[in-house]
Amino acid sequence: MVGQPLVRLQDVAEHAGVSLATASRMLSDPEYGGRAGLRERVLASAAELGYRPNPHARALAMATSTNIGLVIHDVRDPYFATLSGGVITVAERHDLLVSMVCSYRDASRELEYTKRLADQRVRAIILAGSSVRDSAHAAAMHAELVSYQHSGGSVVSVTRGRTVGHVVDIDNSGGMRTLVHAMVELGHTSFGVIAGPLRLLAVRDRLQGIRQGLKDHGLTLGRDDIVYVDMSRDGGLAGAHLLMKRPKPPRCLLAISDVVAFGALSWLRAQGMTVPDDVSVTGFGGIPAAIDAVPSLTTVELPLEQVGENAMELALKPASPRHIVEVKGTLVRRDSVAPPR
Repeated sequence: MVGQPLVRLQDVAEHAGVSLATASRMLSDPEYGGRAGLRERVLASAAELGYRPNPHARALAMATSTNIGLVIHDVRDPYFATLSGGVITVAERHDLLVSMVCSYRDASRELEYTKRLADQRVRAIILAGSSVRDSAHAAAMHAELVSYQHSGGSVVSVTRGRTVGHVVDIDNSGGMRTLVHAMVELGHTSFGVIAGPLRLLAVRDRLQGIRQGLKDHGLTLGRDDIVYVDMSRDGGLAGAHLLMKRPKPPRCLLAISDVVAFGALSWLRAQGMTVPDDVSVTGFGGIPAAIDAVPSLTTVELPLEQVGENAMELALKPASPRHIVEVKGTLVRRDSVAPPR
């Protein structure tokens, strides 16, 4: 029937009451014995549902697929562009093709793209954006990734928060804590934070690092000291406006990412304010343009290309044992900060 969805191997496994791995083995390996009657049950379910083996799935199971799926938040953000470059560099060494999609920090879009990539039988799926704090979405993503991994695919997350696949774990909290320590040691006690959406785990981790860094020095943030904006240049513009128009504006702006910091710098410049004489500004990420900003941006620099390379190298490994690569940032002080006047 036109438009009728294809029957998946997962559907056969559920109908027969067996694991996905068992169904796959029974249907793909005629020499595999298994428990008596189990093969007949799987074959009967496949026949009843009208399942047809997918040659691309077999290619995936034998690790012969040449496609890699890469899910990022936004290719226009230099953070993800630089990271993606590292993925592509390693993929090219192995004659692999990278298919990149952007979720734009939309949880439903992330899930949909993950399903599409799995259906296309890519060899590995690399999830390079922050995981989302949403129980329903997390459960759906977990089920999809487990099914995909059981079918032979490899999963890599450039974030913590997922329990399936390998992980490149960026120390967002520790990096921000180090940055705050440096600002307090400069003499700053008045801070404003331009944060991103709280549903993103990376944003929560960076905020935790800011709060802990201040707590280490006996300082705290008030509710009005944090504004939540889109993680973009426009978000930085809006965040700087909200914080600096207060009766007592902060003397140091902590942006949740470099791109957000760029927006803040632009707004301050348009208002005739001087950085760092009137206010200091910091970012997070270490994108290449940070050094070329006016003034050059103080930030926590991450080895973004190396992060991408690590992710792609993990994607080539078997699913078990699970590998976790920890990445720490380096504080780079530039011209955008100075002691408060």
